[in-house]
Amino acid sequence: MSIRIFITGGTFDKEYNELNGQLFFKDTHLHDLLEMGRNKVSVEIRTLMMLDSLEMTVEDRELIVHQCKQCNESQIVITHGTDTMEQTAKVLAEAAINKTIILTGAMIPIKFGSSDGLFNLGSALAFAQSLPLGVYIAMNGRYFNWDNVRKNKLSGIFEEVK
Repeated sequence: MSIRIFITGGTFDKEYNELNGQLFFKDTHLHDLLEMGRNKVSVEIRTLMMLDSLEMTVEDRELIVHQCKQCNESQIVITHGTDTMEQTAKVLAEAAINKTIILTGAMIPIKFGSSDGLFNLGSALAFAQSLPLGVYIAMNGRYFNWDNVRKNKLSGIFEEVK
């Protein structure tokens, strides 16, 4: 069976406007990343939204939960902005969806060339195939249980809550 990938936006898919220096959304880069990473895992991709996670609403998170419940796949990867990834993970865990759900993102936009996004996506696909049912965050080659992780805004990495 395939792994379902839901796209929600975040730094992962941001573009850079060279004229005004602002980041914006155009299209997802996920297809290119899967090709670049030579992915051989069967995936089904659906874009749910293209948002900065700081702009994500309760209704947006409800849509993510609904789509996770409704899809046929039992392994799900969600590309998500890193600023509120823990909040969405908590909402998903509280919904008690009987699937393996991995949220991942990037600290640097893919279009910048030195992004961690490709590595994080590959890790998330691997973790989706190997971890038991539950909700996890996968960043920088590590996975974290949804209720034991935070983004350290000083170091720019995800870490376990002690």
